[in-house]
Amino acid sequence: MPLTQINTIALNAELTKKALEKVGNPNVLVNLVSRRVRQLNSGGGALSRPLIADVGNLGVADIALMEIIEEKMGWEMPELVELTRPVGSKKRKKH
Repeated sequence: MPLTQINTIALNAELTKKALEKVGNPNVLVNLVSRRVRQLNSGGGALSRPLIADVGNLGVADIALMEIIEEKMGWEMPELVELTRPVGSKKRKKH
């Protein structure tokens, strides 16, 4: 494996780790990165431009991760609501 490919894999893993620390939930991180990658790949318009200044030779997924790390993107986590089962005194009818 070429050295540049090894560096890219290590960089991507480190970016993912740092972005996960910001977001807190891996499922939310996947959704954020996926949506941002689609926006960056769409071409044309303001949403398809990177929000960070120095993209260098980063791929779109790495750009999305960097935007999360540098807090260039915002997101809201919904409040967790504990679900409870209704407790009733109704008994089932026997057939």
